[in-house]
Amino acid sequence: MQARLGALAIALGTAMALTGCASKRTPHLLNLQSGSAGPDEFSILPTKPLQMPKNLAELPPPTPGGSNLADPTPVADAVTALGGRASALHDTKIPASDRALMAQVTRFGIQPGIRQELDAADLAFRKRHPPKLLFRLMGRSTYFSAYKRMALDQYKALEYWRARGVRTDSAPPQVTKK
Repeated sequence: MQARLGALAIALGTAMALTGCASKRTPHLLNLQSGSAGPDEFSILPTKPLQMPKNLAELPPPTPGGSNLADPTPVADAVTALGGRASALHDTKIPASDRALMAQVTRFGIQPGIRQELDAADLAFRKRHPPKLLFRLMGRSTYFSAYKRMALDQYKALEYWRARGVRTDSAPPQVTKK
């Protein structure tokens, strides 16, 4: 009887120890993504040598995403590092190679405030179609259900253009619901 109780106690203790090891509350030590929305301090690499200013009180205010004392031209430096021309950032003229494209695109005229107009129309649409309460509680997106009527059916468009003899790119196979 005592041997049986002892064996049961050892088995129960072993089971509890193994259960404790399998806890989901153990930290994921190899989580390489930041857990916050703030900046990742390890992704900031000084590309030029850092220098201590003579007077710390005269430091300019920080400009996130903009220039600073250590990196006065961050965008131009990134373009150059990726093999581009930094001088192209300041070119506002349409290149000669794109003039025919621009003529075709603007043949019916240009509407200057189109972005603001579309933004206001989209805001009104989203106010008329707010997310459902249960979707909000579950953290699900209602984007696709709200804009379903405006979505392009890519397979119908593909059939339309192929029927007219237009060469089209291949498309992934259509997923059919069973």
